[in-house]
Amino acid sequence: MSAPFLPLTRPTIDDETIAGVAEVLRSGWITSGPKVKELEAKLSAHCGGRPVRVFNSGTCTMEIALRIAGIGPGHEVITTPLSWVATSNVILTCGARPVFVDIDPTTRNIDLERAEAAITPATRAIIPVDLAGLPVDRDRLHAIATKHGLRVIEDAAQSLGGNWRGRAIGAAGDFVSFSFHPNKNITTIEGGALVLNNQAEAKLAEQYRLQGVVRTGFDGMEVEIVGGKFNLTDVAARVGLGQLPHLAAFNARRTELARAYFERFDAPAVRELGLGLPPRDFTQTNWHMFQVMLPGDRLSIPRAGVMERMHAAGIGTGVHYPPIHLFAVYRRLGWKPGDLPIAERTGRDILTLPLFPAMTSADVARVVENLAAILQAHRQP
Repeated sequence: MSAPFLPLTRPTIDDETIAGVAEVLRSGWITSGPKVKELEAKLSAHCGGRPVRVFNSGTCTMEIALRIAGIGPGHEVITTPLSWVATSNVILTCGARPVFVDIDPTTRNIDLERAEAAITPATRAIIPVDLAGLPVDRDRLHAIATKHGLRVIEDAAQSLGGNWRGRAIGAAGDFVSFSFHPNKNITTIEGGALVLNNQAEAKLAEQYRLQGVVRTGFDGMEVEIVGGKFNLTDVAARVGLGQLPHLAAFNARRTELARAYFERFDAPAVRELGLGLPPRDFTQTNWHMFQVMLPGDRLSIPRAGVMERMHAAGIGTGVHYPPIHLFAVYRRLGWKPGDLPIAERTGRDILTLPLFPAMTSADVARVVENLAAILQAHRQP
């Protein structure tokens, strides 16, 4: 009997959370309400007491941060090309221009030296991304921002539960955006959170979250800004309340699995295949993903062929991410192949392997054995 299909990721949701969702449904209050406020309070505690507001995605959180920061037409925002396209789409949505800089080949995060070199009089903000949960150097990042008077919107969608030099991601800095998509370390099914600097920004975030509305008394209503429909439901918030207490345990298990991957990949017969491995950070990373770099120039099949063969073996894989600047929307802004060679090479050969708390060490062994066999079978002479 063949082993069951191993997906790229799968959320772990316990029976207590499922029962809690049923209670919310029975309560009759299923849109934004007391569970949203409770989740915000618990996230605020996780982030050192800073104001936190939750939303229906980790995309609108970045857009709202940009709007609070006053980013708009005529402004530039520096970011990485190696991310989910939402990171740069929100810049366009605000009418500003994304400026991509290449990545560090080791961390695969934005190269901060290149970021500083790209600053112009039109630059107003920088959006770094903690790829796979590996934190960007916060000390260098905020030193650059302070020196040049820039706002920082940390795209920490993948790094909840990680830390920078012992301080939780979200507990310091400027704006910090988290995602609770089902593939993240904890989920609200869909959703996100924005960490803000003060109550004035939190109130403005609430206005942007729901059509710009401000209510007073029983019947008072005013609309001073144009907002959207970005609120999180109490049903989703209850899922988050069930997930958050398990965050540390989930991340600890992810770390164990990452160690198991390294142990398998360090075997001499596997090491000689030429795979590029992620940084071995076991103190700050939450191990949201485990990504390898295929030796593309030494294979007779492309990455898609490797993924197809892994799928046939009952193993899911993913690509995180194609370089954003080569999508048609961004090519129309003038970006072209060759502009960011490290990101382009990485985007061509990077492969995300299964990693989620319910996996076993036997699952890890199966992944590495099958990947190694495929690479061995298709090595160029």
